[in-house]
Amino acid sequence: MLKYTLKRLWQTIPTTLGVLLLSFVLFNVIGGSPAESLLGKNATKEAIAAFNAKWGYDRPLYEQFFRFVTDVFSGNLGYSVEYQENVVDVLARGVWPSLSLTVPILLGGVVLAIFLALLAASYRGRLADKAVLLFSTVFMSVNYVVWVLAGQFFLAYKAEIFPVWGYESATYLILPVLIGIFSSLGADVRFFRAAILDEIFRPYVLAVRAKGVPGFFVMTRHVLRNSLVPIVTYVSLSIPYLFTGSLLLEGFFGIPGLGSVSINAIHSSDMAVVRAVVVIGALLYQFVNLATDLLYAFLDPRVRLDL
Repeated sequence: MLKYTLKRLWQTIPTTLGVLLLSFVLFNVIGGSPAESLLGKNATKEAIAAFNAKWGYDRPLYEQFFRFVTDVFSGNLGYSVEYQENVVDVLARGVWPSLSLTVPILLGGVVLAIFLALLAASYRGRLADKAVLLFSTVFMSVNYVVWVLAGQFFLAYKAEIFPVWGYESATYLILPVLIGIFSSLGADVRFFRAAILDEIFRPYVLAVRAKGVPGFFVMTRHVLRNSLVPIVTYVSLSIPYLFTGSLLLEGFFGIPGLGSVSINAIHSSDMAVVRAVVVIGALLYQFVNLATDLLYAFLDPRVRLDL
């Protein structure tokens, strides 16, 4: 496993360089002049020339790209013109608000979805299964924005149970966390239920049941464990978003996380911040995929990590 891990880590280098090249082309070539984006179309030629000279945009593209790559690998993600500070400091300030919102959403949503999926699969075809499927379909049919607006209007504005806006204490996170959990619950339950049902009819499950093992232990110790490989794959796709934040929830509830930082950077044409978020998201996907592959071998002894 060590050799496999080292090989995968080595493979991230060319992939990362490709991501950096694509990001550079998108933001420095196709995206137009950074000076015009920040200073406006009415900026004078002198102002644009001074801006380009200050930030190195007047240098040849290959020199700009080399400097960009060396800065990224040295931990320098650029300078935010909007916030007037290093991008690293801007992002570091938004990491904890984003994690305090997205981690409870992920953990709470996965645990609740697995519980409902086990319940539905255990009583497949019966009333409990049909009820879970009905509510899952309803949850999937409601648009994400509708959940946000309805929660703010009924639970925050009308009932005054939760605060509408801000990030002053943990109380301000309860409503957005609940909305984040229930808005994705329908799709999660249906996927987890399908993965669990795929294991229920396997011969080993029938053999365990024939030995008289109680249904609860069959579902949790045998069926659920062997269903975790597709479930882990499904959940791993959401992990990079834990760090880049939830754009809608942070925007609607005034949470100063990376999602809000990204939106403000887009509105203010602060390309250094936007580019840094894109690069970090791509890097996170690579390392999450590696961690997921390693977890497969731990969950299922039949999985072999070959070189």
